[in-house]
Amino acid sequence: MIQDSFIHKGLRKKLVEEIREKGIRDERVLSAIGSVPRHLFMDSSFLEFAYQDKAFPIGSGQTISQPYTVAFQSELLQVKEGDKVLEIGTGSGYQACVLIHVGARVFSIERQRKLYEKARHFLPTIGYRPRLFFGDGYKGLPTYAPFHKIIITAAIPEIPKELLAQLSTGGLLVAPLGNGQVQNMISIRNKGEGEFETVDHGTFRFVPMLSDTAND
Repeated sequence: MIQDSFIHKGLRKKLVEEIREKGIRDERVLSAIGSVPRHLFMDSSFLEFAYQDKAFPIGSGQTISQPYTVAFQSELLQVKEGDKVLEIGTGSGYQACVLIHVGARVFSIERQRKLYEKARHFLPTIGYRPRLFFGDGYKGLPTYAPFHKIIITAAIPEIPKELLAQLSTGGLLVAPLGNGQVQNMISIRNKGEGEFETVDHGTFRFVPMLSDTAND
């Protein structure tokens, strides 16, 4: 039986206040962080890890991102109700659930077979149903394009042209850009007619994005 106790809810409330103090202002994003039960996305539901503002390993060399980072990317996306959002890197599915909570229609792609299968089976059990795909995030989902927003949840050395081509006019892409230990969080606005505007939002640390489809 899946448990989300008063203790968990209380810890989420504290987490919300912590990331609010760090500068997150979008109340819908804060509400999402306060509502999505992060402890259920971890193999081990140790409270001391689940509601600390820290990243945590989820297997296959990947992590569930720090809640502040999830909130920061979600806020940058400026999701409007009904926006079609492409997420590159499903991971545990936590970021997808936060985006659904703020009104997005989420299409999410994952290259690690184990993580894809786990998310596909787990997310509906807690009431979230993003469209999940197993494949290469560098290629995106051209069949379902265009997207109002695109979010990349792993470090990427450069933004693939294939993804920019799947962004609607006026749409926004958010990604941690760079191949070193630290990346720059950027947002790219599609201004139309092949013109893109890039804004830098500071440094973060992400695991690297992998390009080929794998079965591990």
